[in-house]
Amino acid sequence: MRKITIIYTLVLLVFTATHFSAQSKFEKDKTEIGTMLDGFNVAAAKADFNAYFNYFADESTFIGTDATEVWDKKAFMVWAKPYFDKKRTWNFTSLKRNVYFSKDGKLAWFDELLDTQMKICRGSGVVEKINGSWKVKQYVLSVTVPNDVVDKVVAEKAPIEDVLLQQLKTK
Repeated sequence: MRKITIIYTLVLLVFTATHFSAQSKFEKDKTEIGTMLDGFNVAAAKADFNAYFNYFADESTFIGTDATEVWDKKAFMVWAKPYFDKKRTWNFTSLKRNVYFSKDGKLAWFDELLDTQMKICRGSGVVEKINGSWKVKQYVLSVTVPNDVVDKVVAEKAPIEDVLLQQLKTK
């Protein structure tokens, strides 16, 4: 019985050590990604066009709050440039962030709640480690809608999106 207890204890110790080692393996990267995303938000708030877009990978996508807003990096830069030039950009601050990793640690994805001029929004995306730095591969910005007011929001947007729905269904 004593041998079984010792073996069980050793197995438990190895399992626990492996689990915590795997968790801590990504802690540095998790911190780096958090710092990168905070810098990404600060660059937008300061209307620093070059700094902001340097956070994106060359091949990346930005998906905005409007159903028609899906841009590759170059198209998003063209769309955003007038806002940056006029210093009329956005100011997002992360309230809560979750970061997850692929097994090999080369890709990560995140979701976060943001304090914005649109009240609470959700940012989510995929980041990739490229030449030692984390870069945004895809960013999705969503406006959150409290369940208590979903019906009112749907009624408000229905006339606009009914037209878009018909266009999308006929393609």
